[in-house]
Amino acid sequence: MQIEIEVVSGDSHSQRLQRFTVTAGLTARQAVALAEPEWPAARQNSTPIGVFGKKVRDDYVLQPYDRVEIYRPLLIDPKEARRLRAANKPAEKSR
Repeated sequence: MQIEIEVVSGDSHSQRLQRFTVTAGLTARQAVALAEPEWPAARQNSTPIGVFGKKVRDDYVLQPYDRVEIYRPLLIDPKEARRLRAANKPAEKSR
């Protein structure tokens, strides 16, 4: 039986969505390797992956129409980014 899935990935400059028709029983990690063959880190267990925004194990068996997401490392901690933005924001004038 064949099922349709999507694999999404991105970086700070672009996003990519790929659609595949695959044999039922494919795992999330196998889908990542299929979508990102030139990126060896994607095939390794160290790169976190998820389905529809929820982190999943590598051996998660994909269901029809699942969207596999490849999570890249954060460039900066979100709390630190907010602190830096606040420090650079000009003070508001009192009325």
